[in-house]
Amino acid sequence: MNILRHANNISTTLLLFFVSILWSQAPSQANQLDENGKRHGVWKGIYEGSKLPRYQGQFEHGKEVGLFTYFDNATPSTVMATRDFSKTEDACYTIFYTPEKKKVSEGWVRNRQFDGEWKYYHYNVDQLMTLENYDHGKLVGVRKVYYKNGALAEEQTYDQGKKSGIYKKYAENGSILELSNFVNNEYDGVAEFKNPNGTLTGKGLFKNGKKVGMWTILQDGKLIQVNMNKKPRKFAKKSERIKK
Repeated sequence: MNILRHANNISTTLLLFFVSILWSQAPSQANQLDENGKRHGVWKGIYEGSKLPRYQGQFEHGKEVGLFTYFDNATPSTVMATRDFSKTEDACYTIFYTPEKKKVSEGWVRNRQFDGEWKYYHYNVDQLMTLENYDHGKLVGVRKVYYKNGALAEEQTYDQGKKSGIYKKYAENGSILELSNFVNNEYDGVAEFKNPNGTLTGKGLFKNGKKVGMWTILQDGKLIQVNMNKKPRKFAKKSERIKK
């Protein structure tokens, strides 16, 4: 599985899970309100179907404080996530876990959006898989993806959620598989592709996401010149796909 795609899927799934938590907090008999009708003291939420514990945390006159813990619907003793409101007033530090108590991801949530640095881990191990930064829910800065052995797999710059600037893809041996550029989420500029041994498999110019002009491509073991303006054709990048 492509690591970048896998990381994107994790990010989307976790964000949806977090939002669902915010809107599904249900009161129980033990939950209390203050004189203004705001949640106060210890509150416990339950799953509607199973009636099993969903979360537990504390409110102070309507404001979440301290540590909130979220539980799995099938096994109530299994912690799925925690949100820590003790470190700052306007955000919480959130950690998602696997059933085996290993971290899936961790980072800041502010106003129900990812914000600041987020870390994602390879499944059930402590090895970092993805490091990214958010600004009000949108990716910004350099996003890095790593192999399980810790070697850098990909790095891409983002500007308000869109790919922008240099993109690099690496083989596990450290050689560069792809060196390209993005503008407004599209390939734009000179791009170069190689296999893990360093052999050139393709080089040419992109404009608005399309190959233009003369391209050098590897075909049947030989480098040939192809005019993409006259003969539009698919170019299969022969760089090794990154596997989880």
